[in-house]
Amino acid sequence: MTAIAEHGPGLAAGSTVTMASALNQALSDALSEDDSVLVFGEDVGTLGGVFRITDGLATSFGQTRVFDTPLSESGIVGTAIGMAMNGLRPVVEMQFDAFAYPAFEQITSHLAKLRNRTRGRVELPIVIRIPYGGGIGGVEHHCDSSEAYYTHTPGLRVVTPGTPADAYVLLRQAISSPDPVIFLEPKRRYWSKETVWPHGDVAMDRALVRRPGTDVTLIAYGGALATALEAAEAAEEDGRSAEVIDLRSLSPFDDETVTASVRRTGRAIVVHEASRFCGYGAEVAARLSEQCFHYLEAPILRVAGFDIPYPPPSLEEYHLPSVDRILDAIDALQWRETAALVKVAG
Repeated sequence: MTAIAEHGPGLAAGSTVTMASALNQALSDALSEDDSVLVFGEDVGTLGGVFRITDGLATSFGQTRVFDTPLSESGIVGTAIGMAMNGLRPVVEMQFDAFAYPAFEQITSHLAKLRNRTRGRVELPIVIRIPYGGGIGGVEHHCDSSEAYYTHTPGLRVVTPGTPADAYVLLRQAISSPDPVIFLEPKRRYWSKETVWPHGDVAMDRALVRRPGTDVTLIAYGGALATALEAAEAAEEDGRSAEVIDLRSLSPFDDETVTASVRRTGRAIVVHEASRFCGYGAEVAARLSEQCFHYLEAPILRVAGFDIPYPPPSLEEYHLPSVDRILDAIDALQWRETAALVKVAG
């Protein structure tokens, strides 16, 4: 059971929700509280979206505030930019991760740069919701982990929830933000359930310690968080205490929380679904090497997807980080420690 910040009537204390329903409630509450909020994208109106995240919103709020668009991702984002320049707060959906690439020029050339270009005079409070990642048996254009493209672009906030409760909180905070936010939704977790409890707000750009530990820090986010937590539980059976950090915000990065954990444990493993080469974990490893070098007892390891185009559904279980692969990485760190002790003893 996880505590959350309570925003309006949406998530009652003690209720059990899925990530899909939490996102739906966050959109509903935002639409209710702020007339400038609009929700649009491909099939988000009548159908309620491919994953039914916007189900019922068009009926409740009307087709002037929740509506379908043509199949033109570049046009969707370009329209949202114009709306935001005129005082609206668009929340747009890219139907799948790889479907967002046609909008990439609008995102990187205009959305990310306009505030800086105008010296802060023009804000673009736009949220771009992107279902991302694998684990649903989808084909190659439906399972990309594209976070590194967006985190490499200055001017964008990039966040991703790992739990249903956080999905609600982060989406509400993203919609309220004056900055453009890339909101990455791990589609494999849409149907995961959680019992939620209200507490004080946690800022959108802060990481959370999801499980305390002393021997190694597992750093994960989005769809990989549940896998890291499961691995930590399995590691405990072998006498290893793994702390699990949920990054939540990929950009900006919460150096304070992450480095504090790694300095305590002396070991770190970064877990993500995206390909390993030049993946987001490389930036995390670099930052930790720079800031925690004298605290590290072993090299920082990465457990990630393989450096291949996303495989067919029958092979994705081998491609995605698994509990066994994380445990193997923990074993590698333990082996280095044991080997060093044996060498000293010898």
